[in-house]
Amino acid sequence: MPKGRNSYINKMKELNKYSRTITQDPTQPAAQAMLYGIGLTDDDLKKPQVGIVSMGYDGNTCNMHLNDLAKLVKQGVWDNDLVGLIFNTIGVSDGISNGTDGMRYSLVSRDIIADSIETVCGAQYYDALIALPGCDKNMPGSIMAMGRLNRPSIMVYGGTIAPGHYNGQDLNIVSAFEALGQKIAGTITEDDFRCIVKASCPSAGACGGMYTANTMAAAIEALGMSLPFSSSNPALSKEKKEECYAAGKAIQLLIEKDIKPKDIMTREAFENAIVVIMALGGSTNAVLHLIAMAKSVSVKLTQDDFQIISNRVPVLADFKPSGKYLMQDLYQHGGVPAVIKYLLEKGFMHGSCLTVTGKTLEENLKTVTPLDFNNQKIIHPIENPIKKTGHLQILYGNLASGGSVAKISGKEGERFVGPAKVFDGEFELIAGIQSGRVKSGDVVVIRYVGPKGAPGMPEMLKPTSAIIGAGLGKNVALITDGRFSGGTHGFVVGHITPEAFEGGVLAFVQDGDVIEIDVAKNRIDLKISDDELNKRKTNWKAPELKIKNGVLFKYARVVKNAAEGCVTDE
Repeated sequence: MPKGRNSYINKMKELNKYSRTITQDPTQPAAQAMLYGIGLTDDDLKKPQVGIVSMGYDGNTCNMHLNDLAKLVKQGVWDNDLVGLIFNTIGVSDGISNGTDGMRYSLVSRDIIADSIETVCGAQYYDALIALPGCDKNMPGSIMAMGRLNRPSIMVYGGTIAPGHYNGQDLNIVSAFEALGQKIAGTITEDDFRCIVKASCPSAGACGGMYTANTMAAAIEALGMSLPFSSSNPALSKEKKEECYAAGKAIQLLIEKDIKPKDIMTREAFENAIVVIMALGGSTNAVLHLIAMAKSVSVKLTQDDFQIISNRVPVLADFKPSGKYLMQDLYQHGGVPAVIKYLLEKGFMHGSCLTVTGKTLEENLKTVTPLDFNNQKIIHPIENPIKKTGHLQILYGNLASGGSVAKISGKEGERFVGPAKVFDGEFELIAGIQSGRVKSGDVVVIRYVGPKGAPGMPEMLKPTSAIIGAGLGKNVALITDGRFSGGTHGFVVGHITPEAFEGGVLAFVQDGDVIEIDVAKNRIDLKISDDELNKRKTNWKAPELKIKNGVLFKYARVVKNAAEGCVTDE
């Protein structure tokens, strides 16, 4: 049986000066009256209270089923003699907002989610937390809140979507964006375009490839903050429902043993998460999200740590966007635990790290069936990797003195030199593709879309997908102070720091300037003389913020740069 709420809170009082025993304190009759008012009994008031936060809402396939999953979690919590209380926080659909001004709110939502979960749990003083995220920013937002609160916590990923189908082809959300480029290039008809769009998202669940949602879910499972198989159980599967119910027993154990996020999210655990991201070919967004998550538990993590791990960990997974497969395919062959088990056996991971099961990572994997390289081609063996080293590369140079993040699958080559075609925002680029301004060999520059410049650092999925759909993907590079979707592929460099809005060299690039990207040397440089660069700096005038009030204005005033995780609480 779990400890009584009173004894648990007394223990927490030793650790947290702000705690209070609201159910036992005779000077808090109003609070007690309200708890009786929601239906709690005298016995219930002696039990630990678990906040169950859902990011469910109707307007996004990634999230539309989460409120139903939250009810299963609640049942599991109550059946383990705990009080489960559901509350909600926001979400932003990256798929819907991509390519619009609405995408500026996506990264902002991560910190709003973290702030709102912290606020509710801090105000209500829930003893533990279970979060049910779906779309991309939901997950790091949930983990950041758990780190700040440092109370027993579990993340239950909403799960991946099933693939859509059209003309014998598997589809996903990126298929719709790339179809736009194909339509612009005239390689598909308007009817085919509409059919692809309609069939790309057939049901509930997050985007199916190794895009940001599945990247972060896999990373957080490797980090130890979700139950085994959470990242690969599909959204509508029986296993996902069973996982939701099982979270009740798991959170009971964490409360009993007083295992908190800071006990789990250690430096070694973050290294495990990065290893899995590299092996699976995960999203560039993982860099700034993991840095932000690490800060929530006071673990030092930098962009350079990703490079160190990228240098030693090969890409093993043939996932979309640059490969063939979706997460649901891996689910049928042992899921992410099978991959982690293989990586652990090969010496890439720390098996002694504690997880939300109360066991170590290695202990969790004892009963997991090993990968069968004869019956599946999704995960390659170490001896035959997709790429011998990691696909995420941290580049420095006069264009990125504070660093940048490149996603190089190995299919693009490792060096690109070409003339710049400069666009102040992604909408100009779409027009440039349609008009034929963007040509083979160009280095496309999209600037003033950083954390402050946009504000909000939107993803550039529509531009990269349009470039690929137009048949230019192998012959054009794209660099930006914005972000990329996990669905992005091609020769791309993002997170350029300092951003153009703050006077980074990206602001001084002109059409025709030669830009050199050399991944082998981890360099990105504008090939002009120092005298010319200084002249342009002198003539540059800092732009005004594009927003004068509201949440984007507040975000632009406090957000740190991409190299620092775009956090807003420092």
